[in-house]
Amino acid sequence: MCFHFFNMLLLGFEAQKVVELRLIRFTWGDQDGGKEAILMVTEKIDAAVEATGTLMSGGSVETVVSRYREHVAANTRRLTEMA
Repeated sequence: MCFHFFNMLLLGFEAQKVVELRLIRFTWGDQDGGKEAILMVTEKIDAAVEATGTLMSGGSVETVVSRYREHVAANTRRLTEMA
């Protein structure tokens, strides 16, 4: 139980960094900001579909949280490389 809470807590902290990086990109107001907004919505839909599929096929919440953390880490790398 504690392990699940810790992973979800980490996901929350890690996601805040992506939110910060995206907000910075949006405030620049250039074409990259618009592209990032479209990418963000697309990624969220894809992640929700993936999570639903995982849970419907008998996967665990821990698996879903781990995959979300992987997506968040990839976004953090991508957005920091762009800055």
